[in-house]
Amino acid sequence: MKTVPFTPLAPEAYREIVRRALAEDIGSGDITTGATVSADQKGRGILLAKCTCVIAGMDVAAEAFRQLDPSVAVTVLRPDGTGCAHGDVVAEISGPAASLLTGERTALNLVQRLSGIATLTRRFVEAAGGRITILDTRKTTPMLRVLEKYAVRAGGGTNHRQGLDDAILIKDNHIRLAGGVAHALRRARHARPGWPVEVEAQSLEQVDAAVDEGADIILLDNLPTDAIQEAVRRIAGRARVEISGGVTLERIPELAGTGADYVSVGALTHSAPAADLSFELEPDV
Repeated sequence: MKTVPFTPLAPEAYREIVRRALAEDIGSGDITTGATVSADQKGRGILLAKCTCVIAGMDVAAEAFRQLDPSVAVTVLRPDGTGCAHGDVVAEISGPAASLLTGERTALNLVQRLSGIATLTRRFVEAAGGRITILDTRKTTPMLRVLEKYAVRAGGGTNHRQGLDDAILIKDNHIRLAGGVAHALRRARHARPGWPVEVEAQSLEQVDAAVDEGADIILLDNLPTDAIQEAVRRIAGRARVEISGGVTLERIPELAGTGADYVSVGALTHSAPAADLSFELEPDV
């Protein structure tokens, strides 16, 4: 897997996502704001944490306001990757009140979603205690993968594959169609010489076959803890070991003690609850 550092996202990674999200929400125009707020009204507000969370997506949220009006000023007080407590002010935002009102929901939807992912990821990373690497999966919201995987990094997790084109991962359906673990591994080696190959194993017999064929990473799928420990013993350092399936936060300390290298957690992106954040706005006079 490719390790992607936790650095700010380039604006081109999210600019079009934000544009489409604004278009979805605004449609032909924000008729409520247009009817109640004068064009020259200024506003100032705060983005407020209403729960314990890890922030992610502040640049994306700021982009929502700035696409509506480049004069909007956003001062981030709690940058991405920072933990917040209930009542912490995450950012201060000021500018034309109409732009702040119109962009508020899109900005909040994005930062709440991404902060929720970062928060859940941080909980898994802390439970692992440095003994096993927490990986995400491709179980992401369509068209939001780049943002959601960034949020995993903000929470201290590690990205697995960004997509189907950057790593070979032979799963159960590939194995059945290829005629077994050995056949699938040989085909992959022939098609992509020099590429690391990961293969899924759902039994100890498949583990043995993967080791015999020289798999670089063996993904132990839905195996009980005692079988994982036996698989690690059989692999004996000849391949790296990843665990997946049935992974919960409560199981992480136990899985971290098996000797495996990685544990992949689909819940980081498909089941993370949104962080509770609010935007409190008032006139700027």
